[in-house]
This record gives sequence, structure tokens and C-alpha cells, in this order.
Amino acid sequence: MVSGVGKRMFSLFVSVLVGYLLVLALCRVFEARLIFFPNYPDRLGGDWNPRGLGVQDVWLTADDGTKLYAWWIPNDAAKFTFLAFHGNAGNVADRTTVYEFLKGTPGNVLALEYRGYGPSEGTPSERGVYRDAEAAYMYLVKRKGIDPKTIVSFGQSLGTAVATHLAAQHEVGGVVLEAPFPSASRVARKFYWFLPGVGLLVRSHFDTEERLKEINAPILIVHCKHDPVMPFLFGQEVYNAARPPKDFLEINGQCHEEASVIAPDNYRVALRGFLVSLGKEK
Repeated sequence: MVSGVGKRMFSLFVSVLVGYLLVLALCRVFEARLIFFPNYPDRLGGDWNPRGLGVQDVWLTADDGTKLYAWWIPNDAAKFTFLAFHGNAGNVADRTTVYEFLKGTPGNVLALEYRGYGPSEGTPSERGVYRDAEAAYMYLVKRKGIDPKTIVSFGQSLGTAVATHLAAQHEVGGVVLEAPFPSASRVARKFYWFLPGVGLLVRSHFDTEERLKEINAPILIVHCKHDPVMPFLFGQEVYNAARPPKDFLEINGQCHEEASVIAPDNYRVALRGFLVSLGKEK
């Protein structure tokens, strides 16, 4: 009888192990779909002709031939240009208030639409979005003639990994990371804690912590205390990994990419002070 129970327990253990390994395998196979959400809530939703923002449509070409869409939002009073990388779901048209805020700092804004998002061609991937960022940077430097020292690599959520990677590869005046995360592996371990080992299987890196070691430009971290998507702890970890000069702005409230909406005055003061410091760095 004991032998029969032992066999059943062993059979149950094998079944659970096989099922667990199958779940991990499926996570690996469908990883891109678990990371990128270009069609949520609507790939082409939002206001594509926002009043008063002065949006100019721009088309770029990545080094692999992918056609990319972007918004160029100029401000004649600007000394700095924000190269903006938005978060995961949606598109640039969903973030009009963010670009209004950046423009009013004052600043120019180039808001990039990743491959597979909005009108841009292609399918998103980690390597792909890095290529997209490269194309946007080259557009500013080579076609617009903008001094790299006046470019601020600005990212929100997923875009913070893109902004950090770009700043590690190219000269920029500063880096602003809103709702950042340390790495894809860290996110996987946090949100899929019930799947031990899942962090080791994540193919994508988005390793902000590692890239920060290669950045000498000043960095501003912005994170909401009660962020429902990227825990506040993530922002603190990213800040601790960054090299000085660096600063941290804690937004007291619940938000993710909406810091400029719920606390515009505090954010504006911090961002303007950050830009002033960049001017002194020059």
C-alpha cells in the first residue's frame, strides 16, 4: 500500500514538474506578446491632430529599413530637446498631455513611435526598439543639426530602458527616467514570483541597471510613490544603480506615466532645475 501511495505521489510530482516546465516554455515562446502591447487599447486610437501642440509628422528609417513614425514638436524658446520614448501600451497620440508638459518646460520634443506601434512599420522586439531609438537620435543630430549636449533622453516605463540604452551608446546632455525598472528579469521575478526560475528564461534583457554604469550624463529619476504598474522600489533600485550626478523626484500619489498630470507643479520645478544644471554642465 505504501508502495502504491509512493507511486501516485511520484506520478503527481512528475505531472506537476512537466506542467511547470511547459508553462515556462510557453512564457519563452510567447515572450514578445507578454512584453509588447502595441494594440492595447487601440493601435491607432487617440488624437493625432492635437490642437495647440504644433505637431509635425516625421518619417524615419531604421538601419534595417523599417519605416518609423514620430512627432516633432518645436518650441522656439527651447534650449533643450527631449527625445521621448513612451511606455508599453498605446501610442504617441495617447500621450498628448505629456508632450504638452515637456514642450512647456520649455523644450523641443521628438516623440518616437516604435516599430509595430501606431503608424510605424514592423514588429516590436528589444533589438528593434533600440534601432528605432538610434534612428531618432540620428535624425535630431544629422537632419535637425541639434547639438547632442542639448538632447535629453526621456523615457517612461518600458521607454526608460530604451532611453537608458541610447544614452549608453551616444552622447546626450541628460537622461530623465519616469517609472523605470531595473531589468526585464527583475520584473519577471517580481510579477511571476509563483514561477521560480522564470527570470533566468527571459530572453529580453532591457537591463537598465547595467547600462547605467556606462552613462556619465546627469540623470533624473521620477517615480510615483504608489505606482500600480512599476513598484516605487524599482525606481529606488534604478537610482541606486545610477552614477552621479543624479536626482530623484518622488511623486506623492498613484500614477504610472501620469506624474506630469497629477503633480505638474512639482515635476515642472524639478525638471526645470534639472535643465538648468545641464546648462551649467555645458
